[in-house]
Amino acid sequence: MKDQAQQNKINIELSEEMAEGIYSNLAIITHSHSEFIVDFIKMMPGAPKAKVKSRIILTPQHAVRLFKALKENIVKFERLHGEIKVSEAEHLPMNLGGPTAQA
Repeated sequence: MKDQAQQNKINIELSEEMAEGIYSNLAIITHSHSEFIVDFIKMMPGAPKAKVKSRIILTPQHAVRLFKALKENIVKFERLHGEIKVSEAEHLPMNLGGPTAQA
């Protein structure tokens, strides 16, 4: 049993540059029949432009796994820190010159 557990381990490397992360305050999601595309964007107040800082392309199966993992982690976070408040007053433009789906 222990040998099988060791065989299933994945060695994941994280470079210093990647460990710094990229700040995003908007995600736009689009999809085709074979993939989900998530564009992470940083919008600055008063700026007429926003740049895509990172694009992640997922299979539909991996998108579902990500959705479930994110949901599970939000539940854990809210148990520790209370409900996450989302202001309904924060209306962002739905058309930034790209896809229209938003999360």
